[in-house]
Amino acid sequence: MNTEIHSAIDYYERHPISSEIILVKLKTTRGNLNTVAPEELFPHDQDHYGGLSANDALAERAAIGKGTRVVDFCAGLGGPARYLAHRYGADVTGIELTPARVKGAGELTRLVGLQNSVRVIEGNVMEVPLPDASVDVVVSQEAFLHVPDKERTLAEAFRILKPDGRIAFTDWVAHRPLSDTDKKLMWQGMAVAELHNPQTYADLVKKVGFTVKSVEDLTTDWGIILKQRLAMYIKLREEAQQAGTSAGHDAFYESYVRFVDLVNEAVLGGGRFAAAKPR
Repeated sequence: MNTEIHSAIDYYERHPISSEIILVKLKTTRGNLNTVAPEELFPHDQDHYGGLSANDALAERAAIGKGTRVVDFCAGLGGPARYLAHRYGADVTGIELTPARVKGAGELTRLVGLQNSVRVIEGNVMEVPLPDASVDVVVSQEAFLHVPDKERTLAEAFRILKPDGRIAFTDWVAHRPLSDTDKKLMWQGMAVAELHNPQTYADLVKKVGFTVKSVEDLTTDWGIILKQRLAMYIKLREEAQQAGTSAGHDAFYESYVRFVDLVNEAVLGGGRFAAAKPR
């Protein structure tokens, strides 16, 4: 499939990780889909860099615990949301733009019996369908790179958080400007919008009203993780083709190979940001 993408929805509708392929892998592993425990999904549904330990890092920085009301911006298939609910006892609402992933998140959440503490709803993180000062924590992982207006998104997080609420998120950063060729490739392959360097990103977090607590450079760690993920995506593509499900599009793989190189060259990288809304 060589069709170019024009939005994040296009990208995620063709992403190699889908609810369908997760269910195929799970059924292959255990033989059936009866009485599936949440932790049985975790090897398959954590579509972000660093897996469960990355979830734990955000939970620690955002002080997530039993009863914490968490909103996951760009929640995808709900893997981190289910983990935070199961591991920490949080009540999690995911906001996700892509209808197919909202549907898939609901199916997976019901499969493991977490529908009372996790729900993923269709919505835009630039206009979140939640009331002012209604939640304790906002999290997100490698998602704001797709959002055309990061300031507006961060302002929405600030709006829905209670006083003393916390935000913790990871995202792509640009240590050096991309060439026009690489910008085009990142957009066509992975719907990458404008990227910031770590300091500019932290300044944006401050601009909307947050007090920045920490900024961490994850670039070196991501270089290792991304090489492993590239191998995983190649394998998933083969498995998806064999199963007759979506195998992703060619531009994704071309752009992902280049992305891995750019991270290992420290042109692009990752950052983890934590901040709080003043009382």
